[in-house]
Amino acid sequence: MTVPRSRERFLTPQFILITASGGLYFTALGTGIAVIPVFAKHTYGTGDAGVGVAVGAFAVGAVILRPFAGRIGDRIGRRLLIIGGAAIVAVSILMYLWATSLPLLIGFRLFGGIGEAAFFVGAATMITDLAPVERRGEAISYWSVAVYGGLAFGPIIGEAVHTAWGYDAVWIVGAALAGVATVLGLLTRETRPDVEPAVGVPLLHRAAIAPGTMMFLGLIPLAGYTAFLKLYGATVGLHDVGGFFVLYGCLVLGVRVFGARLPDRLGPLRGGTIALGGAAVAMIVIAAWPTVPGLIVGTVVFSFGMSMMYTNLMTLALVGVDEAQRAAVVGTFSTFFDLSQGLGALIVGVVASATSYRGGFIAGAVFAVAGLALLWSGFDPRVREGDILARGSDQIPEPEPGT
Repeated sequence: MTVPRSRERFLTPQFILITASGGLYFTALGTGIAVIPVFAKHTYGTGDAGVGVAVGAFAVGAVILRPFAGRIGDRIGRRLLIIGGAAIVAVSILMYLWATSLPLLIGFRLFGGIGEAAFFVGAATMITDLAPVERRGEAISYWSVAVYGGLAFGPIIGEAVHTAWGYDAVWIVGAALAGVATVLGLLTRETRPDVEPAVGVPLLHRAAIAPGTMMFLGLIPLAGYTAFLKLYGATVGLHDVGGFFVLYGCLVLGVRVFGARLPDRLGPLRGGTIALGGAAVAMIVIAAWPTVPGLIVGTVVFSFGMSMMYTNLMTLALVGVDEAQRAAVVGTFSTFFDLSQGLGALIVGVVASATSYRGGFIAGAVFAVAGLALLWSGFDPRVREGDILARGSDQIPEPEPGT
């Protein structure tokens, strides 16, 4: 049976306000994506492994707090997480002005990761609060426009500011953008359901473990791509990679906007296969075809894969989850995102140091294939042939409260 698409309106001013705050927030993070690896390498003379640690420290900080942020969101509210998280990130980016050594930079990024944990859980959960279950994938797609748009176009802003005024200007611009995101967060209204908070739910919610692991494996290629694209580009005669971030961003945004209903129609199995398979193929293309055309083709394939990753697996994580535990699931699921970006940059950096940047991309492809195997293994019983959401929530097994 097919569940009719809900006519309930969720693209409200509140939804737009949260998305706008997220767009500014992720643009702030994006300003440092292409700049921080070069800053760490040239300012401190560190190797590729050191670059990976500096890049990944932000995600490590987020991992520490992410599960706690989910509990705070369910028991106190989402709005506090949005405001506090964006403010912490604004302060942490500004602190880069005083990063006179690699350990200091790593420490400041660890601190910023705590803010990232709070903001992401608060905003993503608030978005799912506003959407009917049968249109949740669509809502997540629109929300992810802010995420991927900021992370795609932020690097262009960062590189342009760096070229014109230097590193310090990049940190000031990033902090200012996060500060404006904080102000928009102040204008939001709380959406936490008026229900008794769930008790006895562990920090890591069982419903998010399998989908989160799949995402962890599938996003390691993204960590390698963002951390080492600029350095790899120089090996193929390309010194300005801003255009590749534009290409990546435009394609991802195009799929997310014009294909917003795809996650609800495809379901996690088909959509996840496109995501994980696309990531693997893209990394192989880039590694096997070490030229600018190879990088272009690889980036196109990669963009389509990444456009399907978060929305399909996040939708799977939330299937059958009680509303009183929603933030806990988002917190657990997004912890795997942080792990992928923290460990992913380090893994790819270590492999690149031992082999080459091409070897690092091949390593990313191997992890994506592992995620694809887990998706098809049936480890998560909610993954079925066809569109599991279109079958209706009454036909989907209820996950246990926690593990």
